[in-house]
Amino acid sequence: MESFLNNRALQATFVPWATAQILKVIIELVWYRKFNLRLLVSAGGMPSSHSAMVCGLATAIAIQDGLASTTFALAFVLAMVVMYDAAGIRRAASMQARILNQIIDELFQGHPISEVRLRELLGHTPIQVAAGAALGIVMAWWWMVRV
Repeated sequence: MESFLNNRALQATFVPWATAQILKVIIELVWYRKFNLRLLVSAGGMPSSHSAMVCGLATAIAIQDGLASTTFALAFVLAMVVMYDAAGIRRAASMQARILNQIIDELFQGHPISEVRLRELLGHTPIQVAAGAALGIVMAWWWMVRV
């Protein structure tokens, strides 16, 4: 268990993720003046913690094993799939949920079909994904090369 916890590549993966989750709360507080601790465990928002995590992993592996390694290739492809999903498929699902919630609100004003609303914050804008990716790369590089 000790070797698992001392794995620098794993640390360089989760430190950017945790930082991104904390930044979501801070950004929400600064931009919208709302203190929302739920953002610590939620998907979506600025910056993308998923992007930060997978880019942190790919960066750590690149530093540790080299750009020509098979493990880096695997991490790079994983990062591309995760970021595509975050900015593409999950973002489309978010937009659909927002529209469906609006339709329900307008059609059944005063007589809702259901009290349960669809979760609208699922995906990311391309800027949120890029910010998360940059955060992951910079933090993982710092984590791996620090003395």
